[in-house]
Amino acid sequence: MCTKTIILLVEDNEDEVALTRRALRRESMSFELVVARSGIEALDYLFGMGSYFGRDLSVQPSLILLDIKLPGMSGLDVLQRLRMDPRTRLIPTVMLTSSDEHSDVVESYLRGANSYVRKPIDFNEFANVVRQLGGYWLEWNLVP
Repeated sequence: MCTKTIILLVEDNEDEVALTRRALRRESMSFELVVARSGIEALDYLFGMGSYFGRDLSVQPSLILLDIKLPGMSGLDVLQRLRMDPRTRLIPTVMLTSSDEHSDVVESYLRGANSYVRKPIDFNEFANVVRQLGGYWLEWNLVP
C-alpha cells in the first residue's frame, strides 16, 4: 500500500504561501502541499466538511504547518480542535508564524503544538528552516 505524504499549510498570506511552496520545492522530498487559507478551511479539510465533504479521511497530512493569525479562527483554536479529536490528535503540528510573543509560544505548547518556529524574514533562512522542518518531521521523526 502506497501512502501519500501530505503537508497541510494553513496560511492566509499569499506571499508566505508562495515562499513556503518555493522553499519546499527546493527539497527532494516527494509530497503534496495542501493549502488552507483559514482555520475553518483547515478543519473542513481535516474532517471532510464544507467544500471537502466526501474527502477520503483515511488520508491525512503527515505534517501540519500552522500560522497563528488567521481569519475567522486563530491557529491556536485550530490546534486545540485538532488535539481534541482522536483522528487528528497525533498529527505533528508545527506553529510556523511571524509572532514572537511569549504568550503565543506558551499557549501553542499548552494546546499541544509539537514545535514553534518563528518565520525568518530572509528567504534563504526561511528555506533552510522549511528544509529542516521537512527533514525532521517527514524523514527522521518516528510517528505512532
